[in-house]
Amino acid sequence: MKYKILFAPLQGCTDYCYRNAFEQVFGGVDSHYTPFLRIERKEIRTRDIVGIKPENNHVPSLIPQILADTKEDFEQLMSVVLENGYKRVDINLGCPFPLITNKQKGSGMLPFPEKVEAMLSSVADYSDVTFSVKMRLGMSSPDECLALLPLFEKAGISQISMHARLGSQQYKGNVDMDAFARFYDACSLPLIYNGDICTVEDIERITTRFPKLAGVMIGRGLLAHPELAMEYKQDVHLSDDERMEKYHQLHDLVFEAYRERLKGGDAQVVSKMKDFWEYFYPEMDKKSRKAIKKAITIAKYENAVMF
Repeated sequence: MKYKILFAPLQGCTDYCYRNAFEQVFGGVDSHYTPFLRIERKEIRTRDIVGIKPENNHVPSLIPQILADTKEDFEQLMSVVLENGYKRVDINLGCPFPLITNKQKGSGMLPFPEKVEAMLSSVADYSDVTFSVKMRLGMSSPDECLALLPLFEKAGISQISMHARLGSQQYKGNVDMDAFARFYDACSLPLIYNGDICTVEDIERITTRFPKLAGVMIGRGLLAHPELAMEYKQDVHLSDDERMEKYHQLHDLVFEAYRERLKGGDAQVVSKMKDFWEYFYPEMDKKSRKAIKKAITIAKYENAVMF
């Protein structure tokens, strides 16, 4: 049996230009999750709305993710999601970045069950929508997630994706597999594992230890090695030449998509491509990666990209 593979959202990296190119070249992913939609200055960010437009997305399954800390924000975000025809929505309780957590949003909400419960009270108003949650073990204690389980069950949450770190860790340190095991044992809802999956062997190790999982969610591992899901699902292993050919295809599709989408000149396009290289192909030699970081024009960027 092959487990579901879900592509975790990463701000600045997994936008629709990347998703579309990834699906065209690699695939193997059951669902893509969008970087979270959020409200700034009482308005939903325009780029978030553009990012979920059906006409911009050419992937088999796309699930918008929302970041809300109040019933009012939840309803405002849902209005845009529904306008665009989505019936599956993911609630972000996992973002670890201080800009978010300091406002008691994302994983910053996890120590406050009453706040989570108030926000989740809106779920009942959308009977034709299926809601899932992406979260962490806690913000500062791995027991925080256990206190929230009854709230998720009561609210009718369909699935939980658990990143096995604390919010305070961000992406540092080790995942806490013992704490994840405690949550796994206590959780009656379909559960997805997330955190430090970089190889097919990692997928098999996790699913062997936790056979009742509904799937695994991968973010940075897929950005670094986008062949990972395809190799797992198809039981294949690309040769170095096959892998590099596909890497070139992915890069060129993403690059052309940004050149077509971004009309603000070289700086915007090069900036987005630097985001692309943040995780991609970590084996690239340091000299080439440094040249990419220093590039400020498209011409210099194209000169630097020699992989």
